[in-house]
Amino acid sequence: MSASELAERYFDSAISLLREVRDEEAEAVAAAGALLADTVAEGGRLFAFGAGHSSLVAQDVVYRAGGLAVLNLLPVPGTVGVEVTPATLGSALEGVAGLADAVLETSPARSGDLLVVVSLSGRNPLPVEMASGARERGLRVVGVTSVAYAYATRSRHPSGTFLKDHCDVVLDSRVPVGDTVLSHPGVPAPFAPASTVVACALLQATVATAAGELIARGLTPPLLRSGNVDGGHDWNEQVMAQHADQILYRRP
Repeated sequence: MSASELAERYFDSAISLLREVRDEEAEAVAAAGALLADTVAEGGRLFAFGAGHSSLVAQDVVYRAGGLAVLNLLPVPGTVGVEVTPATLGSALEGVAGLADAVLETSPARSGDLLVVVSLSGRNPLPVEMASGARERGLRVVGVTSVAYAYATRSRHPSGTFLKDHCDVVLDSRVPVGDTVLSHPGVPAPFAPASTVVACALLQATVATAAGELIARGLTPPLLRSGNVDGGHDWNEQVMAQHADQILYRRP
């Protein structure tokens, strides 16, 4: 099999997963979008959390052209990306019980806000406790995960629960266990992960839905424009000024 054929197979696999979530997760996307819209309309703040590569999905909707200005990253130091050394630290911290409570307790998140928790497997203590702890504190929770893991793996949380068990709405990425979508006779392990592509699309579809919900309610969604188009910075300054209480990434 040629390199170009592998590339085609990857695109085909990713497209197939995107079609599946478009068709099968439409109801969940609508429900999640409505929750985001509710929170924005009520003056609440939106947060997104993910550890390791799941953090890429959370970051993708924060301070993003065409996205909601009021989406804030809820970071856990050491888990945000592979820039830490050793890179395996992020994975290790996902297994630390009690870390989520410490983060939530010292974070600006409060009752009435909404937290998006992204975790492909949803089996580690950090995302499980981030979701359960947020709900205990009165936050709405949207989970982005692959539900297949709950049936093919064992939870690493003492409760035996997964992220999906602690959410108001679950967006199932339907990514296969192990994340990879390709195999090759000459390669000893499956390869080509798809979770970032699919989870980002799911979350962006949810943000688009929230914008539509706000418009339907007669409200102007607080959307950002690209700073690389004329007038973009001025537009964004206006939006940020109007929603200063809901935007935390501008504060020192």
